[in-house]
Amino acid sequence: MDEPAQATQTATAFDEEAAIDAAIAQPPRELALGFDIGGTGVKAALVNLATGELVSQRARVKTPSPSLPEAVAEAMKGIFEIIAKEVEVPADAPVGCGIPGVVKNGRLLSAANIDKAWLEVSAEEVISSVLGRRVECLNDADAAGLAEVRFGAGRGAPGTVLLLTIGTGIGSAIFTDGHLVLNTELGHFRWRGTDSEKRISGAARERRHISWRKWATEFSDFLAEIEIWLNPDLIILSGGVSKEMPKFASFLKARAPIVPAHFLNSAGIVGAAMYAALVS
Repeated sequence: MDEPAQATQTATAFDEEAAIDAAIAQPPRELALGFDIGGTGVKAALVNLATGELVSQRARVKTPSPSLPEAVAEAMKGIFEIIAKEVEVPADAPVGCGIPGVVKNGRLLSAANIDKAWLEVSAEEVISSVLGRRVECLNDADAAGLAEVRFGAGRGAPGTVLLLTIGTGIGSAIFTDGHLVLNTELGHFRWRGTDSEKRISGAARERRHISWRKWATEFSDFLAEIEIWLNPDLIILSGGVSKEMPKFASFLKARAPIVPAHFLNSAGIVGAAMYAALVS
C-alpha cells in the first residue's frame, strides 16, 4: 500500500474512534433516527439524544427473506414512513443503522445473520439511496453498547464492560474505561466445536427446544471461557433474550456481575442514533 492511501485509512479509523468516544461523553444534537437490522426483524425509532429515550413508537417489521440489501432498505423506508406519520422527523436529523456484521467504512466485511449479498455493496450507499437521507452504519452490538455505556446499565462503570446481544445470533461490544473496541463479534468465538451463537443464541435455544435453565447453564459455561480472556468487570445482556431475563437470571453464573440492558432490545436503536449524530 502506498503511503498516502495508508495515511488516509489511518485518519479515517482515528476519526471514527474519536467520534465514538465523543458520543459516550456528550451527544451533540437533539434528535436522531436509529435503525437496528436483525436476523428476524428490522426496528427503528426517533431518539432524544439528551436522554436516550425514544420519542416515537418503536416501529418493527420482519426482516425480508432473503435479506437482500435493496429489500431490507425498502423495509426501512416503510418503517421511516410509519414513524414520520406519528411524529415530525427533522429534515436534518442524522440517521444511523446497526447491522449484524463487521462494518468498516460503511461496508460489511462479514454477514453471518444477513444475506451475503451485503458483502458486495456499500451498506451506507444502498440504504441512503432508498431513504433519501445520509445513513451512517456500524456493527449492531457496538451500537447497543454505546447506548448502554452512555445512558444505561454501563453508565459510569469502570474497567472492562462486556455487552452481549442475544437474539438470532450473538453480538458483542467491549469497552475499556469507556473506550469501545470495534467489531469484536464474540458470537463467532469457537465454543464446543462450533460458533457459539449456533449453540447458545436465542434462536438456537428455540431450535434445540431446551429449557431456560439448561440454556443458562450452557451460557454460563460460555461466559466462563470468555472471562478467562477478557476479565470483564461488568456483563450486560441485551437483545431479544434480555426481555426474558427473569426466567433464567437465577441460573446464570459468572465472576462479574450480570445485568440486563437498560434499553433491553431497543439499545441498538438508541446507539445507532447516537453514532450518526457524531459522524454525520
